This record gives sequence, C-alpha cells and structure tokens, in this order.
Amino acid sequence: MIKKLRKKFILMAIISVAVVLVLLCAIVNIANYVITDSNTTQTIETIFNNQGNLPVFNEQNKPNEQNDIQKPMPKPHESDYSTRYFVLRYDDEGNISQKMLDNITTVTEEDTETYLKIAQNHGEGYGSYGDFKYYVSQIGSGKYMAIFLDTYREMHSVYTILIISIIAMVVCIILVCIAVLLFSKKAVDPVVKNNEKQKQFITDASHELKTPITVITTSLKVLEMENGKQKWIDKAVSQTQKLSELVNELVKLSKMDEETKPVFSEFNISRAVEETIDSFKDFAKENSHKISADIEKDLKYKGDEYAIRQLLSILIDNAVKYASENSPIEIALKSYKKGVIITSKNACENADTIETAKLFDRFYRADKARTSGGGFGIGLSIAQSIVEEHKGEIKAETVDNNSIKFTVKLK
Repeated sequence: MIKKLRKKFILMAIISVAVVLVLLCAIVNIANYVITDSNTTQTIETIFNNQGNLPVFNEQNKPNEQNDIQKPMPKPHESDYSTRYFVLRYDDEGNISQKMLDNITTVTEEDTETYLKIAQNHGEGYGSYGDFKYYVSQIGSGKYMAIFLDTYREMHSVYTILIISIIAMVVCIILVCIAVLLFSKKAVDPVVKNNEKQKQFITDASHELKTPITVITTSLKVLEMENGKQKWIDKAVSQTQKLSELVNELVKLSKMDEETKPVFSEFNISRAVEETIDSFKDFAKENSHKISADIEKDLKYKGDEYAIRQLLSILIDNAVKYASENSPIEIALKSYKKGVIITSKNACENADTIETAKLFDRFYRADKARTSGGGFGIGLSIAQSIVEEHKGEIKAETVDNNSIKFTVKLK
C-alpha cells in the first residue's frame, strides 16, 4: 500500500508540474507569435498606407523658412532600416504595371511572375508563402497592389524561442522528477509511520483479545456441561465465536497491507475453483441454496494459488450469506484475453438499494439488503486486495434490480 501511495504521489506531482510548465510554455510561445504576427501586419499596413514605401525622414519634413508651421513628421523605427519587402502593382488580366524591388535582393525580375500568380490565386487579404507574409488589396478599378514582406528573421526568432522554451521545459520536468523521487519518501513518511502504528495496534489488540476470548469460550463450555444447554449460554457462545472470527479477519486484513509480495506460480485454476465450490456445497445446502457452476476446463493461470482460493471462498461465502432464501448461486470461470474472468451471481433482496461502489470499503455493510448474514464487512475488502495484488480488477453490479453480480478479471 505504501509503495502504491508513493507511486501515486510521484505521478501526481510530476503530472501537475508538467501540466503547469506545458501551459506556461504554450502561453509564452503563443503570445510571442501573436505579437510578432501583429508587428509584421503593422509593417505591411504602414507600407500600404505609404503607397508601397516605408516612411522616411527627408528634406520635405523640415520646417519651412517662410512658415514656421512644421509638417507632421513620421518617426522611423530602427527595424524599418532592416525591413525587406517588395511590391507588385497589376491589373485584372495579370499584367504587372510596377515592380518595386529596391528593398530586397533575394527576389529577381523573373521571380515576380511566381509571386504574381500567388497573389492572383489568393485574392484580397493576408496570406503567407514560404518566408513571406503578403497582403493583396484593390487600389482602383481593376487594379491591385500586392505587398510581400520577408518575415524570415521574425519567424526564425519565434522558432528559436519555441525550441529554447521546450528544451528548458523538458530540463525542468527532469529536474522535478529527480527532486520528487528524492523527497517523495520523506513526503509519505508520516503516512508510513501512521500505517505501521495501526498495523501494530491491530496485531497487539488481536493477541490481547485472543486470550480472554479463549477463556470465555472454555468457561461457557464448562458451564454448559454443568448446567446443560441454555439459550443464554448458546447466545454467549455464538457472540464469542463471532468475536473470534472478527479478530482473525482483522489480523488477516493487517497482513494483506504488509509489503510482502505474493508467490506466483502457474496452476490449474479450473480445478481450484471446482474444489472451492465443492467445499461450500454443504454450507450452501444448509442455508437453502444450490450452487451452479459453469467452469471452463483446464484453464491455467499464473498467480498465488492460496490467495486465489481465498478470493473464491470470500465470494462464495458472501453469496451464501446474503442470497435470497431458496435462490441459486451461480459461479462461472472463463478465459479472458491473457487471463481469466470469475463471476458470482445471486438473488438479493432490495438489490437496487445497494451502493455497489462502497461494498469493498472496510466494515461497510448494506444493511437494507444484507441483514441475514453475520459478516463484518471485511471479506470483500480482502478480496479487493487479492485482486489488486494480481494486477486485476473487481467490481459489483446489480442485475435486473433483484440480483447482485461480482466480476473479477485477473490478468
């Protein structure tokens, strides 16, 4: 249990940190891309608004000597001097009327035909081609302007930041994994100590209770021999037996929680199921039940045979105790993928009121529907522990609102 708890703690911590880092990386890179794209769009709009040119500082912006009123002077940005772009003006028929290639060296006269086709096929609006982001707009009747902006450096910067952030994220996740692995033992240490104290308490209490229970049982037998059978003595004996069973169940449950690995070996699970059912037939008959078995022959399974027999005993005992009067009990064993599947089904009063999800909780009993038995609500919890040791799963479900079915899948 402690190992499982530690694994869950490590897994949840790593997943939590990884999710946060992935989200942070995504937000940073998306924001960076949006800002870069917005800047390139703004640059294209500036070129378009200036008839295919970036605004520059020249003599026309100086104050007039005869009039001290100064014309509005656009403020050039440093990036404007490194902006590479070209502009094409053309008509509906695809005839280029002007090629403005002064601000780029990688595009030749011959290349303009290719870019013209791209602009014509795209139509008005923004688009992208290779390292270029372009904008096509109608500037007159049947006349168009296409502005191609080289965004290689901007996008290269975006990709560089993306790669660096991903590498940093992976390194951080690895460092977090190492840190969590190193400190996880200390994190679950209080739970480990508390669990050990609980197991020690159960063990000590069980040993302390066994002696007085034995003494009481012996005294009751002597009293019965001297005074004959009496209903009060019978009741006391019955309750003492129940108390003894409870102590044994608690010890068994405590041992199930210990970090001991079951001994796995291949055995004939079909025979194990049949033998377990045979051992319960008389007990079932005494309680007015008949066990019907549907067992697939000669199935082999690799697991702890003693634990599997105990699992079957718990399921059959549970069915006999809580089945409706004179109702049959159905036990089945079938092959399932690479493992086996075991089912136990029996009629049950008020089955529709049973909270099946809680049946495997320790000391839980569905009183409204399970009043006939003398169990303590521990058996199914032990069964679940056995199934989990074998990397399987167990579930309970109601069938037709009048029966309960337990399904065990063992891998």
